[in-house]
Amino acid sequence: MRVELGGKVAVVTGGARGIGRAIAEALSANGARVFIVDIDADEAARTAAKITSSTGECVALTGDVSSLEDMAEVAETVGPADILVNNAGINTRGDRVPIHEYSVDDWRRITQVDLDGVFITSRAIIPGMLERGGGRIVNISSVAGIVPLRLQSAFVAAKAGVVNLTKSMALELGAQGILVNAVAPGSTLTDGTKALFYGEDGAYTENAESLLSHIPLGRPGTVEEIAHAVLFLVAPESSYVNGAIVTVDGGWTAGYTRDW
Repeated sequence: MRVELGGKVAVVTGGARGIGRAIAEALSANGARVFIVDIDADEAARTAAKITSSTGECVALTGDVSSLEDMAEVAETVGPADILVNNAGINTRGDRVPIHEYSVDDWRRITQVDLDGVFITSRAIIPGMLERGGGRIVNISSVAGIVPLRLQSAFVAAKAGVVNLTKSMALELGAQGILVNAVAPGSTLTDGTKALFYGEDGAYTENAESLLSHIPLGRPGTVEEIAHAVLFLVAPESSYVNGAIVTVDGGWTAGYTRDW
C-alpha cells in the first residue's frame, strides 16, 4: 500500500517492537519522518537505526506514555506533529484470573498505560498538531474493547475506554482539522505471541486451534496487516473518516463460523 506522507511528522508510541514497529516502518516507507517513543530505550534505538538505514529518518525517544513529564518532553522534542499513533499497550502478566482475584497492581499498571497513556500522550501532542493546522490521530484498541473477553478485566476495560475516547476526541477535534480514529486488532502474530500459537513442531497449538475456530480466516493477523489499516487512516485520501473503529480481526467480531 502506497500513500503520500512526504513532509509529515509522525509519532508512534510503543514503536520499538511488534505492531508499533510495523506501523513506524510503514509510515517511514511512505515518506513520513518518524519518532518512536518507547520505554525500552535500547530496542527503540535498534528499531530507529534499522528504519533509518532502510527507508528514511526515524528517531528513538525514551518515555513512559503514562507520565505527564515524559510526554511533555516528547512533545517539546518532536515539535508540531501531523500524525500520532497511540499504540503503546500492555496486558496481564502470568495467569489470567476472574475479577475478584485480579491484582489491583495489575489493574492500575494496565489501565495507566493502555487508557491513561492515550489521554496523556494525546494531550501533549494535540496543541502542536493544532498549531500545524490539523492532523491524524490513530488509537490502537483491540477486539477486547468491542467484544468483552473473560479473565482480562483491566485490558478489556482499558481497550473499551479507548473506543469511546476515540469517538469523543473525534467529536471535539474534527472541526479543528484533526481526524481521530481507532484500529482494533484481533489475534495478531508478534514475536511475543508466536509461542502461544505454535508448538515446537511448527503446528498450531491446541489452544490456538480453539481460538482460531472463531475466526473466519482461520489464522492470526500479521503486524503488517495492522500497519496497513493505520496507513489507510492517516492517508490524505481518508479525509472524511472520523470517529471510526476499524476492526482488523479476520472476521472474529462479525460472528461465529461454527455450525450449532
